[in-house]
Amino acid sequence: MENEYQYQASKAKYECLLFDLDDTLYPLSSGLSVEVTKNIQEYMRQELGIKENKVAELCVSLYKTYGTTMAGLKAIGYNFDYDDFHSFVHGRLPYDLLKPDPVLRGLLLSLPVRKIFTNSDKAHASRVLHRLGLEDCFEGVISFETLNPADNKDDSEARGQSTNPSTNIFDFDEHIRQPNSDMVLPKTPVVCKPFQDSFEEVFKIVDVDPQNMLFFDDSTRNLLTGKQLGLQTVLVGTSHRTKGVDYALESIHNIKEALPELWETNNNAEGNTYSRNVAIETTVIA
Repeated sequence: MENEYQYQASKAKYECLLFDLDDTLYPLSSGLSVEVTKNIQEYMRQELGIKENKVAELCVSLYKTYGTTMAGLKAIGYNFDYDDFHSFVHGRLPYDLLKPDPVLRGLLLSLPVRKIFTNSDKAHASRVLHRLGLEDCFEGVISFETLNPADNKDDSEARGQSTNPSTNIFDFDEHIRQPNSDMVLPKTPVVCKPFQDSFEEVFKIVDVDPQNMLFFDDSTRNLLTGKQLGLQTVLVGTSHRTKGVDYALESIHNIKEALPELWETNNNAEGNTYSRNVAIETTVIA
């Protein structure tokens, strides 16, 4: 039986710590993710006209296939504005479910370069960090807008559209019923985790060798992609390691116990704390 943490010697100096946001910097038990799912399903019913009896299964299936339900909805042919989607889904969230976390704040501020890598929009990221009291704990936030800039062709077309569900919708139900058929799944215009292109864009932005980066996420799918591309990976939310995971933490608060070398490496470094507002990165540096 595996220990709660994996302790391993490492001579690598991490030049950047990359953190997921939702269900990583705060626990799944907060209930915020449940509210996000409810709002996505309401958007599918109310704005896209998807039948009630199909919404729940489609929501989950698209998430599993495309990384996010929104990416999946775009792939199968629904036309809607990205900003409208984010406003509907995140704009009505009960952010008061999140509480300030001074313990995590202290841990983060004692660490080297830290960035957020999230599939969520920048407004949601800002609200979450504000509620947690972590606004000044990260040098940048790589968000949906960072990886899907407004000058991107697909994104520009989407932003110019009102919510107007297309009549040419790929039959995803048929794909679910016959997963082994020769049906070709449509591609999504959305760049997001867990797919390789999103990580490659992040590497360009951060400009650090992936082997010198440590990646924290609650999703094993995201971590597996990161691992395949050279990242050292940390699963947050469980102490049981799986394929593609170097470390496993029951809680983000266990970071110092699981990775003491992060502090040992930086004991002699000065000026590791930052007291400025977080920068929201919105462009991809090629």
